[in-house]
Formats: sequence, C-alpha cells, structure tokens
Amino acid sequence: MSNITIYHNPACGTSRNTLEMIRNSGHEPDIIYYLDTPPSHDELVKLIHDMGISVRALLRKNVAPYEQLGLADDHLSDEQLIEFMLQHPVLINRPIVVTPLGTRLCRPSEEVLEILPTPQKGAFAKEDGEEVTDAAGQRIKPQ
Repeated sequence: MSNITIYHNPACGTSRNTLEMIRNSGHEPDIIYYLDTPPSHDELVKLIHDMGISVRALLRKNVAPYEQLGLADDHLSDEQLIEFMLQHPVLINRPIVVTPLGTRLCRPSEEVLEILPTPQKGAFAKEDGEEVTDAAGQRIKPQ
C-alpha cells in the first residue's frame, strides 16, 4: 500500500501529468478513480479541510451539472455544494493528491512537486511538451 493517493480522472491531462510526476518521483500511488468511486461525505469534507480551501474552490464550473443545478448561486451552503458533488462527482475538481507532506488540488499539475516526499528521479515533460524537471530532477522554472 502506498503512502500517496491520487483522486484521478484518466480523461484529464492535468490528472495524467500529475500521476506521472508522482511515478517519476519513484512512487506508485493508490489511484482512486473518483468518478467511479466517489469519496464519502466525510472523506470529501476531510479532503477540503486538509487542502485548506473553500468548498466552492473545489467545485468544477465548466461541466454541465454546474449550470443545470444553478451552482453559481452564492446562497447555496457548503453542505449543499458538497451534496451536489457527491451526487455528481464530475463536479469535483481534480486531481487531488494526498501524501505524508500534505493534501493538494494539483492544478496546475506541478503543485504535486510541493508535497512529494522524494524528488523527481529525472527529466519530466508534460503531455504538451512543457518541461517540468531536468535530467537531474531539478525544477525548470517557466520562462
């Protein structure tokens, strides 16, 4: 069992890049395909708390249920938003990564580098070709 967990959507490039950066650090994470196996209410509340973000910050806005359910309404409570995310997991932004060093919504995917317990083992480039780390595993700062 790994000490790293990723709430993953394989159809998402950011999620795929994050998973590969975890692997490039020498770890094979526990992968939770959250669209198929959403977190429980308590797990979702804990993830939000551990990330130190608002419920609304975890809410995906560019998916159909967001508009259909009227989730832009500022009068909806955090509890109501959580319930909508549990009913429609596509509303949960991703990827979320949990490591011994913290829990993060890894958008952009490089956010994962801040919480990995070991550095990158070598060069890493995102799917779009953007270089993230060099051959020594050192972070390449964007120009």
